[in-house]
Amino acid sequence: MKQPSKNRILILGASGFIGKSLYKELQSYFDTYGTYCSNVAEYASNHAYFRYCVEEDELASILEKVKPSVVISALRGDFKEQLKAHSVLAKYVQEHHFCKLLFLSSANVFDGKFDLPSYESDKPLAESRYGKFKIAVERMLSEQIPAQTTILRLPIVLGVQSPRIAQLRQSIKHKASFEVFPNLTISLTTADKIAQQVHYIISKKLDGIYHLASTDMVHHEDLFREITSKLGDKTPIFKSVYRSNDDSYLAILQKKNKLPQQYRITVAEVIDDCTLKEEIITLKNQL
Repeated sequence: MKQPSKNRILILGASGFIGKSLYKELQSYFDTYGTYCSNVAEYASNHAYFRYCVEEDELASILEKVKPSVVISALRGDFKEQLKAHSVLAKYVQEHHFCKLLFLSSANVFDGKFDLPSYESDKPLAESRYGKFKIAVERMLSEQIPAQTTILRLPIVLGVQSPRIAQLRQSIKHKASFEVFPNLTISLTTADKIAQQVHYIISKKLDGIYHLASTDMVHHEDLFREITSKLGDKTPIFKSVYRSNDDSYLAILQKKNKLPQQYRITVAEVIDDCTLKEEIITLKNQL
């Protein structure tokens, strides 16, 4: 049986879009393990991965096998079952004082307020089920294991392989509709930048609340029109969706907990990451 290690990391949801980037970044520096739910053939024979579907499997046994010093929660799935899983996590962390928990939360904890960008110390207010769920987990962890919890709130996460960019490519290819929000201002980031930031946060043993988002903002429609223009000459059918007649924000920014300059990202850098030269060539060949 494994003994507790100060350098052992368990990524819950390591087979997901963000989880893959986290594993790729951390596995060369730490004794890193992950969980998967889908893509069984890809992970079943990998001894660093454990099957864990939040609706079906037991988390406690995996925690006891791995005995991690850091758990990164990038879970997806049924909200009620996720809440139970995080309760199990909190209990494990309480019982193992060497352990830290990094919880990937979301800008949606502020999707009930749209008048201004939101900062780390702002009080969350959500109207979506997703936002309310993230608030519930944040609150539970902050109450039960405050000194051992780091909350990482994420904005829209893009990148060459991101689901949203894949959807945009398909909409371009088939001349299909793609929803944009003309009067919504957002911040954003990439999965690779999140992985670098998490690596730094773990190495420096940082805690508290971090907004891992771009240092600037952009209108949702302008963002996807610019990405489209860099992907080629063809466009999807942009379908404008208006929540209200007024400008609004679903943007998180940093004020209190800023990471060093090399761990920050701008909107322009995110766009560049989504439109790499080799991907442009591949896309043009497909269209």
